[in-house]
Amino acid sequence: MYLAPEKKQEIFAKHGKSKTDTGSTEGQIALFTYRIEHLTKHLKNNQKDFNTERSLVRLVGKRRSLLDYLMKKDIMRYRAIVKELGLRK
Repeated sequence: MYLAPEKKQEIFAKHGKSKTDTGSTEGQIALFTYRIEHLTKHLKNNQKDFNTERSLVRLVGKRRSLLDYLMKKDIMRYRAIVKELGLRK
């Protein structure tokens, strides 16, 4: 698999509260962003891979939902994660 457990722990340690806190909103958003970047690179080489394209669209929707939730819950955390990951709406 493209996402080794060590890489996953590194993402959660950097963006979450701890490396084992996989439920934090910021950690999940960071993980989705990593997976979206990976699938985007894959689709640049394989334009006709429609299953991956559908997965990418679903991931983007999930990340958008989490970002909307975080924006309603705590605007400062939302702004911090958007700035840290370099996202834009």
